[in-house]
Amino acid sequence: AGKFHLPAPTESSQATLASVSPVFAVMKFDKEGNTTYFEKKKTELYQELGLQARDLRFQHEMSIATRNNRIIMRMEFLKAVITPEFLLILDYRNLSLEHWLLNELASQLAGEGQLVTYSLPFEFRAIEAILQYWISKLQERLNTLQPQILETLEVLVDPKLLSVDRSKLHILLQNGKSLSELETDVKVFKETILEILDEEEVIEELCLSKWTDPQVFEESTSGIDHAEEMELLLENYYRQAEDLLNEARELRVLIDDSESIIFINLDSHRNVMMRLNLQLTMGTFSVSLFGLIGVAFGMNLESSLEEDPRIFWLVTGIMFLGSGLIWRRLLSFLGRHLDPPLPPHVPAVLKKSQPAGGRVDIKTSLKGETFGLGRSTLPNQ
Repeated sequence: AGKFHLPAPTESSQATLASVSPVFAVMKFDKEGNTTYFEKKKTELYQELGLQARDLRFQHEMSIATRNNRIIMRMEFLKAVITPEFLLILDYRNLSLEHWLLNELASQLAGEGQLVTYSLPFEFRAIEAILQYWISKLQERLNTLQPQILETLEVLVDPKLLSVDRSKLHILLQNGKSLSELETDVKVFKETILEILDEEEVIEELCLSKWTDPQVFEESTSGIDHAEEMELLLENYYRQAEDLLNEARELRVLIDDSESIIFINLDSHRNVMMRLNLQLTMGTFSVSLFGLIGVAFGMNLESSLEEDPRIFWLVTGIMFLGSGLIWRRLLSFLGRHLDPPLPPHVPAVLKKSQPAGGRVDIKTSLKGETFGLGRSTLPNQ
């Protein structure tokens, strides 16, 4: 009483679960580089490999793990399972990935590429080929972004430009976003390798042939440490990722510095326009001030001055002369308050000071006397 009994799964329910299991498109590479293609359900695949269903879930964007003498790797869209005898690439139907699989990976695994792990077991070649492919993809992305960013910055930083081209700013914004994504991918790649380097047991587990091939195990015990070779292999690609991240950071710093230069140039042009506007305002004020004389004489009031023909030229001359003098005074006032002040005048007496060598000798002698005094008093104390 009080217990619930679940019904046992029937054959029909098991068949239903198997029918909805995802299907992997698999490309298989053996030690000689021979390639075979097939499709297999997830349930059948992990049973043949001796794995669990969660091992083929690939929940992380980038990971390297070992399960039951199998290496499970994922580099974003690249999913691989490595055994001591063969390499499986899952869900390989990607144009760029198919090109690499057909043209490069098979020859590298067969010993015809540029890998440095030919003399080591098969899993070393498979891991190196995958890491080399991924680091080359990251390097290609940086090589594509770098000239575009440098060209855009060269145009934007030009001090002759009075304004900034918005299309160039839009391009720089897109390239900056792509650069941030690249930095994130490189950091994740570094952290994935670093997690393995910090765990000696995981490095030992990555050496699959050491636990299955007696000859490899004898080589390990006789002096060829495969775990050390695996660690050196991972450290090599960790350093490459570090160099790649440093280049991306330098490019980021260059973008930030260029933005500061762009703002300085714009502020400089803005200041020039503001100063010109201020000068024109002062000129308008000067003309308006002395234009009051003309306004006074233009009123419909009779006086004895309008009978003299020389008054018109006299008043006009006074107006222009006064406006010019006031404008010049205002300009000189503006120059005194906006121009940077001159450095203070150094008197000739201060210039004839004692040379630096004399001061150094004095300090040295004083320091020596002080140290000598300390040495003479310490024994007494």
